[in-house]
Amino acid sequence: MYNKNIAVIGTGYWGKNLVRNFFNLGALHTICDTNPEAVKSFLEQYDGINGVTAFSDILSNPEIQGVAISTPAVTHATLAREAILAGKDVYVEKPLCLSEEEGAELNALARKHNRILMVGHLLWYHPVVLKLKQLVDEGELGRIRYIYSNRLNLGKLRREENVLWSFAPHDISVILGLTGEMPESVRAQGGNFLHQKIADTTVTLLNFASGVRAHIFVSWLHPFKEQKLVVVGEKQMAVFDDTSPWDEKLVLYPHTIDWMENIPVAHRAEGKKITVEQDEPLRAECAHFLDCMISRKRPRTDGEEGLRVLKILNASQASLEQEKKVIIKQERRISDAWSAHQTAIVDEDVKIGEGTRIWHFSHIIKGSCIGRNCNIGQNVVVGPKAIIGNNCKIQNNVSVYEGVILEDNVFCGPSMVFTNVYNPRSEFPRKNEYRKTLVKRGTTIGANATIVGGITIGTYAFIGAGAVVNRDVPDFGLVVGNPARQIGWMSRYGEQIPLPLEGNGEYECPYTGDKYKLENGKIICLSDLK
Repeated sequence: MYNKNIAVIGTGYWGKNLVRNFFNLGALHTICDTNPEAVKSFLEQYDGINGVTAFSDILSNPEIQGVAISTPAVTHATLAREAILAGKDVYVEKPLCLSEEEGAELNALARKHNRILMVGHLLWYHPVVLKLKQLVDEGELGRIRYIYSNRLNLGKLRREENVLWSFAPHDISVILGLTGEMPESVRAQGGNFLHQKIADTTVTLLNFASGVRAHIFVSWLHPFKEQKLVVVGEKQMAVFDDTSPWDEKLVLYPHTIDWMENIPVAHRAEGKKITVEQDEPLRAECAHFLDCMISRKRPRTDGEEGLRVLKILNASQASLEQEKKVIIKQERRISDAWSAHQTAIVDEDVKIGEGTRIWHFSHIIKGSCIGRNCNIGQNVVVGPKAIIGNNCKIQNNVSVYEGVILEDNVFCGPSMVFTNVYNPRSEFPRKNEYRKTLVKRGTTIGANATIVGGITIGTYAFIGAGAVVNRDVPDFGLVVGNPARQIGWMSRYGEQIPLPLEGNGEYECPYTGDKYKLENGKIICLSDLK
């Protein structure tokens, strides 16, 4: 059970569900609704809670540490802003707000005041969606090609918002999370049948730079209820049908397509049901908010994620009104200290130092630690549980796996490779056999080099391009070839030291003034000893 410190603002269609879940979690302190009769009714239903009609009573109550906002979307920005300024953590139902300027302001305020800001994108707390995300990340579906979702029903009509804003945010959120990128452009088309200014059905097309395409079909003028998400991968196709019984909600179809005499031929395969432990998504979502309030960790659907969804909603709305494609402006996602391109994925439970930059399509996996002023290039994977020191430069197409430790000022050239299992087999998992690889301070690893797991690379060593290193490298060692062999010594500055591999000698770097001493086949930098 949790501390009793939550207020639910708005007890209407969806707010009543929040009231029920926060109450059952032992966290509900107060409900707030402008309708006194509604307040009275809830006080009769739920013992031991308080009820008010004025939002100011919530803001001024020090016992209330978090608010859950479930009011019309037009009020979200104002209520969330006032709650953050009053020192409250905020959960706001989708959408985050209506304008991107307001959304950016809310995120900035939350960072400034160290407040939790979470958006109610419910599907990311659905066990089936989390399982689907796991399958995608593990490559079970292969490269994603196409995603489409249908969210259809008869009823749940709105007059304060159209069907796009009412139904589509959940699906947009999931698609962005599965692809790990923002679309380059959107195109939306709809029909206004019950009211000339309110769309009752819309189809939205999303085009991504990676080649993925997606569409979202939403309608409240449909003869039956349908909530279905289909992910088409190069290996398998996944279907999430939320209207099916629990044991049939997620099914994988290993269909294949072969080319015979330049004609594509489809081969159908029997669907495989994926077992997922059952849990109520809304309860899990409410518990996640409470857990984040305690741990101060970033929510799975934080304000930045809410802002990305809002950007797509606004672009789709503009496309509806203008009847043309709308280009999405790509931006970096910025924390208080570090920045990441919009297409990068940064998991929860990672540590990233001030000044670090993360570029296009990179993924920082949970448990990893990256130091200050690092530059993480395009299509880089870090982790899980990898450690990168300060001022490291990881060039494009590099994976720093679990077991790899990079000390400060390490340079990893484009497409170089770390391994962490000595004898991998696809048939026999060896996650408990990861070998530690230590790359010491100042080392340079050239493009396309391979570092076989389980070795130590010494301080300021230099690994030539394309080298395959399968044994320890001494401090300042210069190695090249396959298998790599030492051919000399490299200075801290990055110039070759004219000393033999064996014997004794001294050398002074003309660029830095560092003095090096060779004794018994080992070099030391005398400047390091001061």
